[in-house]
Amino acid sequence: MSAKTAVVLAAGMGTRMKSDLPKVLVEVCGRPMILYVLDALAAGGIERTIVVVGYRAELVRQILKDRPGVEFALQAEQLGTGHAVMCCRDLLAEYDGPVMVVAGDSPLMRAESVAALLAEYERRPAAAILGTAHKPNPHGLGRVVRDEQGEFIGIVEEKDATDEQRKITEVNLSYYVFNCRDLLLTLDQLRSDNAQGEYYITDSPGVLVAQGREVRALPVLQPCEALTINTFDQLALVEAEMTPPSQLPV
Repeated sequence: MSAKTAVVLAAGMGTRMKSDLPKVLVEVCGRPMILYVLDALAAGGIERTIVVVGYRAELVRQILKDRPGVEFALQAEQLGTGHAVMCCRDLLAEYDGPVMVVAGDSPLMRAESVAALLAEYERRPAAAILGTAHKPNPHGLGRVVRDEQGEFIGIVEEKDATDEQRKITEVNLSYYVFNCRDLLLTLDQLRSDNAQGEYYITDSPGVLVAQGREVRALPVLQPCEALTINTFDQLALVEAEMTPPSQLPV
């Protein structure tokens, strides 16, 4: 199996959106937000997409049933992003190429970003390649830490960052391209000994670095791609970003 593959995390509820829909089905400019993600992945070169469903999974399956190249993995209990990828093990077992892992609530994902990350993997394969962006106001986002030679060391979440690390403007936006074999091996080493008791895919690059595997961070994303949707305010920001100035009300 050689089709370029993506895993889309789409199992969560829209709790803070005060909606009983799965979050990825909340509409942005009249369309469920996950459709923008799938469009960007397909236009960027992804041929096979595994959508991880959980809360009200049947609704997501129904909306996407006619999308070409889409398969589903069930995350019956939401135990974090790393656990969501664990639920794809069987579907990835026979695959030996790049796997892109992204969130389904990122409707501003650009096909150009997807294509750039896949092209970088083809140019020089690595255990993992992260898509990053430089954001002037990186508040709330994980910082990308590099060594003196500019090589990737790890991701530090803001709450865990030192004052010096908080000054870093390069941020992790949860766009990953993994070598599939390496990804599957890291899943066994993820730990849930954190405040939420969950497994995080953000820990996988650090696991690979600790093993001496090559991980690169590529700042090819646009700052707007950091806009995900958890609240009505964030939904308004995304819709404003997606609406051409000529269509704004006067």
